[in-house]
Amino acid sequence: MAMRNINAEINPIRFHIGNIPVFGDLVLAPMAGYSDSPNRLLARRFGSALSYTEFVNAIDIVQDINRVSQRLAFQPEERPVVFQIFDNDPTRIVRAAEIILPLQPDILDINLGCSARSVSNRGAGAGLLRRPELIDVIFKALVRISPIPVTAKIRLGWDEVSLNYLEISKILEGAGASMIAVHGRTKRQAYSGASNWQAIAEIKQAMRIPVIGNGDVRTLADIEKMKAVTGCDGVMIGRGSFGNPWIFSRREHESISFEETRKVMLDHLELMTSFYGIDRGPILFRKHLKAYLSPYKLPKGTITHLVTTPTYKSLKDMLVVLVSLNT
Repeated sequence: MAMRNINAEINPIRFHIGNIPVFGDLVLAPMAGYSDSPNRLLARRFGSALSYTEFVNAIDIVQDINRVSQRLAFQPEERPVVFQIFDNDPTRIVRAAEIILPLQPDILDINLGCSARSVSNRGAGAGLLRRPELIDVIFKALVRISPIPVTAKIRLGWDEVSLNYLEISKILEGAGASMIAVHGRTKRQAYSGASNWQAIAEIKQAMRIPVIGNGDVRTLADIEKMKAVTGCDGVMIGRGSFGNPWIFSRREHESISFEETRKVMLDHLELMTSFYGIDRGPILFRKHLKAYLSPYKLPKGTITHLVTTPTYKSLKDMLVVLVSLNT
């Protein structure tokens, strides 16, 4: 299904990341297993202003393992493209950056917010928030060698007794970072509790560089409230976009017809199959399929059949006639 690029048609330049103009103020968040090229491309067509890759381990880049080339692949239509990487070793991060810069991303982002134990407990992701001096070393080194803007995605701190978000933000700006995206939770919270939007407002007030707010944005009302409370330059949307790319067009999910949802599901399936192949693509599409169908009262057996159908052709055939099942 052909879809207009909302950004190019109606969005003005909202802010700049270094010398990169950003058209629009809504951004698909980088999410492991979700922010692949097909999903980014779909979100971009609906209006996401930036295309973040899922975070990639610098070790994977240096050793060229774990499908790193596929995870960093992108289409020209996705630009501006942000490569997000993580590690706790300054030398390896710089080496990884040198390897991937020839792929010509628009922006290089360092993840300082992942709360997964496998990442944070080794001192990477949110684990780096406990070592502000190392963050300073990493960003000064990257800014020195990078011809493109270097940015960061952070959390508020390791836990409630170590809320060092202002210190970290000032270090990042001082080291030459061009933008900061802020998830309004601590590492300890992971995705529980409420996102602290007031803390994001404090960062925005203290910074001269753009700040993007993230956390607990699921509806159009949430978008406007986040902007009003924080004054942020952009709003990053993660779980609120599952099965709902229309949020980037500022369309209420409840207003989307089942027929339109069906057409977008087919388009998303085609993107996944084209990117991953006819065998793997439909399997990886299943998590998106569940999210698309969750608002509708389809028989449980129908949903089970859809997410377990073994072939691309059978899944596509079912989606083509699915509209008749929404009774």
